[in-house]
Formats: sequence, C-alpha cells, structure tokens
Amino acid sequence: MPSPSRIAHRALSRICGLPAPTHRYRVHRGVVVPMRDGVELLADHYAPERAVGTLLVRSPYGRGFPFAPLYAAAYAARGYHVILQSVRGTFGSGGDFDPAVNEAADGLDTAAWLREQPWYTRSFGTIGLSYLGQTQFALMQDPPPDLAAAVIVVGVHDFAEATWGTGAFTVNDFLGWSAAISRQEDNEPLSALLRAPRNRAEVRRAAGALPLGAAGRALLGDGAPWWERWAGHPDVEDPFWRPYRHYGGLEHPRVPVLLIGGWSDLFLDQTVAQYRMLRDRGAEVALTVGPWTHGQMMTRAAALVLRESLDWLGSRVGDRPARPRPRTRIFVTGAQRWSELPDWPPAADTHTLYIEPGRLDAQPGGPAAPSSFTFDPRRPTPTLGGRLLSPDAGRRRDDALAARPDVLSFTGPALTDDLEVHGNPVVGLAHTCDNPNFDVFVRVSEVDRRGRSRNVSDGFRRFTGDDDGPVRLRLDEIAHRFAAGSRIRLLIAGGSHPRFVRNLGTGEPPADGTGLRASTQAIGHGGASRLLLPVRR
Repeated sequence: MPSPSRIAHRALSRICGLPAPTHRYRVHRGVVVPMRDGVELLADHYAPERAVGTLLVRSPYGRGFPFAPLYAAAYAARGYHVILQSVRGTFGSGGDFDPAVNEAADGLDTAAWLREQPWYTRSFGTIGLSYLGQTQFALMQDPPPDLAAAVIVVGVHDFAEATWGTGAFTVNDFLGWSAAISRQEDNEPLSALLRAPRNRAEVRRAAGALPLGAAGRALLGDGAPWWERWAGHPDVEDPFWRPYRHYGGLEHPRVPVLLIGGWSDLFLDQTVAQYRMLRDRGAEVALTVGPWTHGQMMTRAAALVLRESLDWLGSRVGDRPARPRPRTRIFVTGAQRWSELPDWPPAADTHTLYIEPGRLDAQPGGPAAPSSFTFDPRRPTPTLGGRLLSPDAGRRRDDALAARPDVLSFTGPALTDDLEVHGNPVVGLAHTCDNPNFDVFVRVSEVDRRGRSRNVSDGFRRFTGDDDGPVRLRLDEIAHRFAAGSRIRLLIAGGSHPRFVRNLGTGEPPADGTGLRASTQAIGHGGASRLLLPVRR
C-alpha cells in the first residue's frame, strides 16, 4: 500500500500541474550522520533507482508531512537523491537545538558525509523555506566546492534584524515561534492543528503581560532556552548576535541562488536584501515575489515554488538543459498579474502626496494646527494584518484601525487613473512627542469604491532619548496597482501590538520593565509632512 507521503506527493503533482514523475524511489529512514563533535543527526534518504543529482534539506520541523512530500518525494520522483535531515536537537537528532548557532558546522559535516556515500552524484543542491533557508545561508558562509545551487524560500539570514531590526522586539513572531518549536514534538499533527488557535491566544496574552521576559517564560515552560537571551539583547550590533547572522553566504557569491518571497511574508525585507547583495556582487541570482504570507508558501504558493525550483535545480544539479528566465518575476497586487523584470525595483518617478489635516493632497496646504494622538501602553494600538508569522497575516480590512482615537488617518481623493507603485514608499514627518521614548507606525492602505480599506505597506521604528524631530520611514516594498476610483489612505499610530512589543514609555528594558507612561505625538502640516510613492515609469 502506498505510504501517506507518496499519496500526498501524487496529489500534489496533479494539483501543481507538474509533469508525471519519472523515477521510482525508496526511502531509508533514520540514517545516522555523524558530526565532528560526536553528535549524530538523523536523516531520511530518498533514493531513486537511477539518479540525476543530489539534494540536501536540513530542517528543525521533522521529516514527515508537509516537508516529506514538498521537499523530498517531489524531487526523488524526478531523479534526485534527497537527504531530509533533522537539525541538531530535533526529532531524534542528538545535541541541543540552539537556533542558527550550529548550522554552519553541521551543514559542512553533512556535506562531507555526502561525499563518502557510494550513491553520491559528485555535486549537490540545497532547498527549503524559512529556517530551512537559514541552514542554507549558514552552509554558504564557507561553501563546499561541490555545492552547485540553492533555492531559498522566505529564508532568514539574520536573526538579529528579524527580531530587533526596528528597535522593538517582534514579540508575536518570535515568542510564537519559540512556543511552537518547544511543543512541536509533544503532539500528533492533528492535535497540534486543533490546538493552534489556543496557542495564538496564549501568545497574545503573554505578549501583553508584564514583565515580558517572565511572561514569556511562563508560557514556554522548560522549552526555548534562548528566549531570555533574545528578548534581552536589543542592540543588533551586540557581539551576542554574531552566531545568529550569516552574511558570509551573501558575501561569497559562488553558488547560483533562486530566492522566492511573498509581499506579506515576515522576511520580505531580508529576501529583497539577499537579492540585492548577491546581484551587486555579480552572483547568479534570481528573485520571485508573489502575493503570499509566510504560511501560504506551502499552500497557495506550493505549485509555483515547486515548478520554479525544479527548473532552477534541473540545469545546475540535475540533467536538464538550462531554460532562460528573467532575473526577477514579480506579482503586481491590485492588478493581479505577474510582471517579468530585468531587475528589482524598476525605474520609478516619485509621486508626492502632502499630509494635511485629515487628507492627502497633491499640493501642500496652508498653515494648519498639527494633528495629534495619544498612545497609551495600557491599551496599545493593535496589529491588524501585515507581515506576520501568523494566520492573521496579509492584506486585511483595516477600517476599524483607521477609526481608533489613537490613530491618525489621512485619505486622498479618488484616483482618476490607475497608479502603479513599485518599491519602497517613504514617509517624512514633521514630528514632535512629549515623551522621549516612543514608536511610530505608519501604514499605506487602499480604500476601494465601496469605502473598504485594506493594508498595502507598513513601516515602523522605535525611538529613544534625543530622537525627537523629523521622522523618515521606509515602508515595506510593494508592487501594487491602486485602481482608478480608489483612494490612498495613510495611517499613523504609536504602535502595532503584538507584532512589535509595546513601548512602555519609561525607557526600561522591554524584557524587565513594568512601568507605563503614555505619549502624545503631533504631526505638522503645511507641506512639512509627506508621503513619497515610487511610481513605475
């Protein structure tokens, strides 16, 4: 009887519109791979009857569904030996799991083990999403000479930037991820799926409790020993973060890399930065960005990811002739179409909208009193949609956010023509605050003809000490068409909780602070504050 993994793979092939499988394969489970320090890691070996290449997949999430059909069976059925390995300290592999810290050495040791196997095909590729992308960047810091290609999907290379890059801890994402990792081997997949809503509620409660460090530990129990260390090191340049940052894989561009991201993925900024660094160093690199959240990469995006990955690996690791593709393939939201471009972002002209009382204008207004709002950390402005590691991520109705008293809303007139924006919107604010410790959250939304508002691009930064004065924020990169008849809306607030840990307003360390102090922010008008949109030429 076919295994659940094989049944899932056959169904996936039909759904994805892939060519029929070409190879039969066997699965050897629990293969032992020794590390230099004596620790043994476990892997499953998907072995085709005749091979065209070898792939290495290193994961902390186990070797079953959905990774087995997506990253092992699909490729073994097309002629690849696939080693699906559990990283140190997970799912039977020895040692302790410390995110990112051991992946470079363990990846190199696994590559050395590959070369000793009688079935090895003289070179190998790597593939995987999220943390599986991080293991690839770690390996590429000192790339083995036989590493022939990589496919990195919504991958992270810098945990410091991902957690503290805005100056505020991304508590929803990384407390939630830590909780999921600490519990992932406790339950059957169905039980874990049924428990997921409860887990999200527990994370939200812990993120709202004080002090944050203790609240997180109460949620995590004995799991995720890195929690206090991560929450307690807000400076991304602190030497503490060096083992968590893998820029070497971007600074030695020998390996051809396909990068795939999503406009609503929490690692979008890292995916685009990876592309630019590799491009600027002359690497063979391609970028695809679609209309997806992080969680949709194994659902809505799975078909496209699999097709593009097979094409990329086939000519670099396998036995297929090279097929040309554009350097960047970008989905334009709003227009609902794919655009193939020689580079990202394309050339653009700046479209300026001035932030005047309650509105966005093409021309600066006359003298006007500042607009102001008060952020109260006792009732922090909530997160609604955006780039989250959560089912709540993505483009969402945000009318309720615009209506809050702690949010300023500025809406432009109905557009007479379509307006296509490619790149980073930028907001410049004439800004004052009565508290030296404050956050600024800005959002560009689109209001349709029926008055329904949905988020398009966000920006956030934490300020401390003597930062009072003009504020300039780069928002999330987008490729979006604002439709004729719709209106552009700008929202300004003092936080977005629990995506970012709330600003206590006291200057206390976020992990230990318990005091709360409100802040009132004011935005100047009369041409002093503006929204800059890069409009594609």
